[in-house]
Amino acid sequence: MHDTPDPAVVARRVAERREHLGLSEDDLARRAAMAPRYLRHLLEAGPDFDPAGFVRIAAALDDSRDDLLWGRADAPPGHGGPGPHPRLQNLTEAECWEQVGNHGVGRIGLPVEPGPVVLPVNYVVDRRSFAYRTGEHHATAPAEGAAVSFQVDHIDEYLGRGWSVLALGPAHYVDDPAELAHLAGLPGASPWAGDDRPRWVRIRPEEITGRRLIAG
Repeated sequence: MHDTPDPAVVARRVAERREHLGLSEDDLARRAAMAPRYLRHLLEAGPDFDPAGFVRIAAALDDSRDDLLWGRADAPPGHGGPGPHPRLQNLTEAECWEQVGNHGVGRIGLPVEPGPVVLPVNYVVDRRSFAYRTGEHHATAPAEGAAVSFQVDHIDEYLGRGWSVLALGPAHYVDDPAELAHLAGLPGASPWAGDDRPRWVRIRPEEITGRRLIAG
């Protein structure tokens, strides 16, 4: 169940979509079969003033009404814009580990040619290290001992705040049967991507840093 959409946010979304399509305001009004002056009034008043009018605007923009009013559910983070009076705070090492929790989804940065690649993986945290599963020749499989980066972050679109943790260190494959059994029993150990991913990679950071974005 949605709350009432913010007219200013919806108007900005309409303008961004219109500009993406290369349409002027008059072009959009013509497509939506309404006078330009009424279109401007409608965008100022918001969707509750004329719900059917926003259906016509969405159709004119080749978009759905829900995406126009609320934004794409699968859109990348960052569309909400900054919160009021944003500022950054550095996290201590203990706070970094607290933020990443005991499992989740992060990004592994691998040093490959022709340039570094960054790929999402679901991870577990075990004794101040990150571990994830991969296959022998998968894109997320590093060279043994490779220097890698691992990043985990979270963004709150509504409040315009979030945090980011970056870990740097060597990646090593886990071969000890007891260690493998231990990792497999941790929460979040099953690979989200499926397939056969029998190898575990452990990253024990030599450096871990983080920042928190706060607003207000």
